[in-house]
Amino acid sequence: MYRIVIFLSFILLSSFNFSQEKSCCNVSVSFASFGEDKSFREVHQLPKDFVLKDAKGRMIKFSTADGKEANAYYIQSPKPSKKFIFVFHEWWGLNDNIKREADELQKELGNVNIMALDLYDGQVATKREDAAKLMQANNKTRSMEIIRGAIEFAGKDAEIGTIGWCFGGGWSLLASISAGKKGKACVVYYGIIENTPETFKDLNAPVLGIFAEKDGWITPEVYGNLEKNLKAAGKKVTIKSFIAEHAFANPSNSNFDEKATKEAKELTLKFFKENLMK
Repeated sequence: MYRIVIFLSFILLSSFNFSQEKSCCNVSVSFASFGEDKSFREVHQLPKDFVLKDAKGRMIKFSTADGKEANAYYIQSPKPSKKFIFVFHEWWGLNDNIKREADELQKELGNVNIMALDLYDGQVATKREDAAKLMQANNKTRSMEIIRGAIEFAGKDAEIGTIGWCFGGGWSLLASISAGKKGKACVVYYGIIENTPETFKDLNAPVLGIFAEKDGWITPEVYGNLEKNLKAAGKKVTIKSFIAEHAFANPSNSNFDEKATKEAKELTLKFFKENLMK
């Protein structure tokens, strides 16, 4: 499976003729290629109808350097705080499930600003085929502009943590790399980017990677290679794998593993408290 991912990545990179200077954006292409895999689409169950009630946050817009505006679900810290967590959605888009995750983070961590970034510019899928199309059509340059705009919004003295699931897991890594010295904690749930040790030269944040041993795409070999390259780059990384399937932490998924999800969330909160909230 790892060889297939690399082969697909090579084809896609060649087709799009990305320049070397944009290598930080290329890394999500191989993940997007999973959208062509019927079995990958089918492992993602249709999201259960869920409407977030008593939301803690609100939708905001902020400027991006490409002259546009970006969207985010924003929960402001109850007390003035320079600490931020950027939340990255799954392939479905910024739906109420992700907003609920953002609300829970703010509730558990306290004085921190939460921004759930919308990398699809307002589009949200409710069908697998539409989610696959959105993921494959995701504009990497635009997404990086959204991330940079969020970093600018947070301010020059901000301390930034990131978290994402599946498609968003790779973007969590990219955002922490882009944050540079402002990056304090990066959490990745069963997501990946193409990487070598050089990929992480600007990464300041320690990384917590949460993966599933039964994942047919982000396999132990794939996330083992991620761990190896992070360590080779001299970065702090903790990998926790569960005997579970891809997307095990999504309560809308038939592969939802309540016990593993509870443990993963406890690890996530502990990680943020130790690295961002101290």
